[in-house]
Amino acid sequence: MNVSVIIDEKSKVPKYKQVVDSIVSDVSSGKLKLGDKLPSINELSEASYLSRDTVEKAYKNLKNRKIIISVKGKGCYVSKNELISKINVFFLINKLSSYKMKIYNSFVKHLEGLGHVSLFIYHCDESLFVNLINQHVGGFNYYVIMPHFKTDKLDHISLTKEALTVMDKIPNEKIIVLDNKVDKKNAYSEVYQDFENDIYDALKKGVDKILKFDKINLVFPKNTFYPYPRRILHGFKKFCFEYSLNFEILSEISENMDIKKNEIFIVIEESDLVNLVKLKRDNNLVLGKDIGVISYNDTPLKELLGITVVSTDFKQMGETAAELILNKKHDKIKNPFNFIDRKST
Repeated sequence: MNVSVIIDEKSKVPKYKQVVDSIVSDVSSGKLKLGDKLPSINELSEASYLSRDTVEKAYKNLKNRKIIISVKGKGCYVSKNELISKINVFFLINKLSSYKMKIYNSFVKHLEGLGHVSLFIYHCDESLFVNLINQHVGGFNYYVIMPHFKTDKLDHISLTKEALTVMDKIPNEKIIVLDNKVDKKNAYSEVYQDFENDIYDALKKGVDKILKFDKINLVFPKNTFYPYPRRILHGFKKFCFEYSLNFEILSEISENMDIKKNEIFIVIEESDLVNLVKLKRDNNLVLGKDIGVISYNDTPLKELLGITVVSTDFKQMGETAAELILNKKHDKIKNPFNFIDRKST
């Protein structure tokens, strides 16, 4: 039998998934070639001491993924689907935002057809993160992971013990951590934002514009479904203390808030930006003169509206991650973060 199915009785990974992972590994390594015939369900069941249902479930999974095909009356064969010969990437993001999709789309485009990328979303939920990785351990050549989690109190945390434990099931060289810097042991490749120093350095680049205003406000959301790293808050305070600025931390911009002239606002949530622009209009204030606005994370709409931003380069992050895979490199790379000056400051 040309299939080497290895079953770990002590593993928490379901046995059918272990069958899937073994066959995918044989295909990836070239031990199983395109067109090779697989043992029948009964043959593999007997040879591996597995139930027929377990093998049948594994074969169904492989068929759904187009890794094998079934020919009526003849059996199952390694599929001629071209995706088998490509790099298979497990791409796990914490939320489905325009920023994260820009990273994903850039990553896929930069692979230039050499890879097949499967997208998964875990909504900052630790248990979903753990389950998704457990389900797919061994099934991909690379695992691109964005680690952002929320506590029971909806605070942000970069990595949890349980998340790290499940990541340890994947060989270090197959993991690329995106967006967040979490690894202190130099085990994983990373393309990361330095949330504290990024905002500090970016605001310093725009300090001349900021100093025109009497007060600077950071609108830092609390108790949101997708919490933000508090390192952003630390970097903002560091900047304000260095320049002895009058500052305030707000949790939101409400529709009936009383805003005053000669203040500048740094907003993270798009809803707060919308409310701020409405308040500017309702109070006949001139953007960039009476009040200032700096938004966190750039979008084409903000560019069109002339909103000044501090933002990482999402396109570059995706490209850099793809380059690490294409060049088989292990590295830790800080992603560019910019102050983009427009008419709102």
